[in-house]
Amino acid sequence: MSRASQRLGANGPSAPKGPDEFIIEAHSVSVEYERARGAATTLLALKDFSLDVRKGEFVTIVGPSGCGKSTFLNVVAGLQAPTSGEVLVNGTTVTAPGRERAMVFQDYGLMPWRTVEQNVRLGLELQGRIDGETDERVRYYINLVGLRDFEQAYPRELSGGMCQRAGLARALAVEPQILLMDEPFAAVDLITRELMQDEIARIISATGKTVVFVTHSVDEAIILGDRLAVTSALPGHVRGVVPISLPRPRSDKRLRSTREYLALREHVFEQLSEEVGKMQRR
Repeated sequence: MSRASQRLGANGPSAPKGPDEFIIEAHSVSVEYERARGAATTLLALKDFSLDVRKGEFVTIVGPSGCGKSTFLNVVAGLQAPTSGEVLVNGTTVTAPGRERAMVFQDYGLMPWRTVEQNVRLGLELQGRIDGETDERVRYYINLVGLRDFEQAYPRELSGGMCQRAGLARALAVEPQILLMDEPFAAVDLITRELMQDEIARIISATGKTVVFVTHSVDEAIILGDRLAVTSALPGHVRGVVPISLPRPRSDKRLRSTREYLALREHVFEQLSEEVGKMQRR
């Protein structure tokens, strides 16, 4: 067994934790932006956004367009400072990016002049973590996301789904505790998106990572999540959190026609429709 796979085995899926074992705690987070030059007012993107995430939990976030979902991820990542409130990771206030967190972006974020292997190494290079295990670790995660034999390919030679796999491998290679995923499958076609949903569910099951996953797709949020947070219209806050008790794995498409699934989907859509209606009435 490789050292990389041994590390994974030691950090595999764990049972639900108690309320005192939150890995992410967001308390009344508000973010206000300055508008474009010449504008008289500011934009309040988040207002009193509160959400706790347990270790090993997969939390999905859905909400109307432009309601601050990505802003919240940026605050958790340490890329955006809150105007008020705070986010704690492992009990420590977030003030900057950290090794325990990694982002997966919608637009892949791959360097076009670097091969898949070189892109996956990038996070380790930036963290100054190149050592005798680096090559093995990079190969392990490339294989884990299904890109074996594409190590020397450039992003221009890959499909959208393959680019997203490479971006995921790069995030996993730094072995974070937390994956922050910002609409990672929005840029791929429907078939690829469903395949990627199955893949991410498999990979997270194998690695036991904590995930916060932003999406516009209610179905995607239900298929992937342990809990689903519904956000309000701008300024964004958590309107409600819905537990998802559907059995795993959820790759069987017949699941979507069950009474439990349809009732859950309708409940979430009702909340989203109310929030979209508020935006339209403004």
